[in-house]
Amino acid sequence: MTAADETPVRVGVFGLLGSGNLGNDGSLEALLGYLRAEHPEAVVDALCGGPEAVTARFRIPATRMHWYRGEYRTASRAGAIAAKGLGKLVDAVRTAAWVRRHDVVIVPGTGALEATLPLRPWGFPYSLFLLCATGRLFGTRVALAGVGAAAIGSRPTRALVRWSARLAAYRSYRDTLSRDAMRAMGVDTARDEVYSDLVFALPTPPPSGHPGPPGLVCVGVMDFHGSNDDRARAEEIHRRYLDGTTRFVRTLVEDGRPVRLLTGDELDAPVVDAILDAVDSPLVTAAEATSLADLMRETAAADTVVATRYHNLICALRVGTPTLALSYSEKSDALMARMGLDAYCHPARKVDADRLLEQFRALERGSAGLRRTLAERNLVVARQLQGQFTALTAALFPATGHPRTRTRQEAR
Repeated sequence: MTAADETPVRVGVFGLLGSGNLGNDGSLEALLGYLRAEHPEAVVDALCGGPEAVTARFRIPATRMHWYRGEYRTASRAGAIAAKGLGKLVDAVRTAAWVRRHDVVIVPGTGALEATLPLRPWGFPYSLFLLCATGRLFGTRVALAGVGAAAIGSRPTRALVRWSARLAAYRSYRDTLSRDAMRAMGVDTARDEVYSDLVFALPTPPPSGHPGPPGLVCVGVMDFHGSNDDRARAEEIHRRYLDGTTRFVRTLVEDGRPVRLLTGDELDAPVVDAILDAVDSPLVTAAEATSLADLMRETAAADTVVATRYHNLICALRVGTPTLALSYSEKSDALMARMGLDAYCHPARKVDADRLLEQFRALERGSAGLRRTLAERNLVVARQLQGQFTALTAALFPATGHPRTRTRQEAR
């Protein structure tokens, strides 16, 4: 037995995990599936946004990312501002101490290098920079695995994201768009690979045994207020999105179609409530999904899906249901193109219910062919992700010498 066999590899996972976003937690679930299949000897814990939720669901120890619990609340009083400032100093020490205890730290998927939603530089971008900088300082390998990236307008945010990527020991992306964005921001991406979003590695759940009603349409909604650069128009963008989506749902109901509302984050609940109030019909119901497996079951039971959140789209595409994207960023367009549905994107910033209905009806007319296309594309994505996990093993666990990556089904 070698020394490497005797000493378990200490692996940390890092991100806004356990904070109510199902997509982020799905990325963690996919990574843990890989680690448990390929590196069962590894000792895993997390530094994350919601440690209690991560420990309860995934059975790993977890530590809160931020010392100050009001980190993501707007600070207007002097005391709150001072506490936030102190928190930044404390977090630098806490992050360094946590990183130093690990051999490897992995940031699993998510939009870790983007600002397509409202984001302050001294929130997550600062935390990610602390992680990568202390990793470089203490010799801990930090991997950004299958992450999303996008062009960033804010100079402080762009600088923090750029330096985080430069300091990481390993980088891979969930689409070519992300790699191109990092190259445009001055990061050398010559050795960086593109695979697919880690969530595609999750197994599709067995059927629930309760098929949806005939003609069911799943509509995934979002508390959408535009991007980080749209703060001045946030309420205008939100109102147009909500009005257009509500009108679309109302028209479906008038046609006798049952509609199931889906979310992907706790923040989306008010949008669901607003649509339920505006379209007072027993044909409209709301799902209570607590995981991506729940969302996959919901979308598998539907004839068609119309969705906004990126990981709502992935769940629908993963189970092969014809899907129309209410696209809020280029990453959604890139995902739909990769899966062969690039003709079925509609801008979330400018929802036009009439045009959306035209696209929806075209989607339904081509449903049979689109299901075949999705089945073929999912096979390609599965092979890509097998390559992603093989590359992670080679980059982060060279002493294990695994000849290939087993699938999760093989590991069971």
